[in-house]
Amino acid sequence: MTLRTGHVGLNVTDLDRSLAFYRDVLGFAVLTEGKEDDRRYAFLGDGDDSHPVLTLWQQAQGPYDRDSAGLHHLAFAADSIERVRQYEEALKAYGAEFAYEGVVAHREGAASGGIFFHDPDGTRLEISVPTGAEDAPTPNADAPTCGFF
Repeated sequence: MTLRTGHVGLNVTDLDRSLAFYRDVLGFAVLTEGKEDDRRYAFLGDGDDSHPVLTLWQQAQGPYDRDSAGLHHLAFAADSIERVRQYEEALKAYGAEFAYEGVVAHREGAASGGIFFHDPDGTRLEISVPTGAEDAPTPNADAPTCGFF
C-alpha cells in the first residue's frame, strides 16, 4: 500500500477570517463546520465530493512560525498557468502577501512553477503547475524556489 495525503489540517487564530480566505479567495467549498466547547473547526473540499482537502482548527494563539518544526508550506496544484494567474489576481485583490513578484519557476530551467504567498495567519502557500512557467524568473539560483520563502 502506498500512502497519499488525505487532507491537511491547519491551526488558525480566527476561523471566520481564514474561511473568508480559503473559501472566497481560493474557492474551497465548506463541507462542514463545528464547535467543541469554545473551539471551532471547518472541513473544506473542492466541491466535487465530500472528501476534505483542508481542515481549519481555531486553536492557534499566534501566527505561523517558520522557525518551528512542522509544516514548511502547503502546495496546491492548478490545471494551467492561466489558472495560476487568475489566483494571483484574486490574491492581490484580497491583499495577500507574496514571497515573489508574479509567477516564478521552481528552479533554473524548469517548466514547472507558480505563485508563493501567505494566508491570513502567515502560513506559506504555493499554487503551481508542472508546465507553463518555462519563461518565468527563478528567484533562487542554487535551491528550489519553494525551499526558502
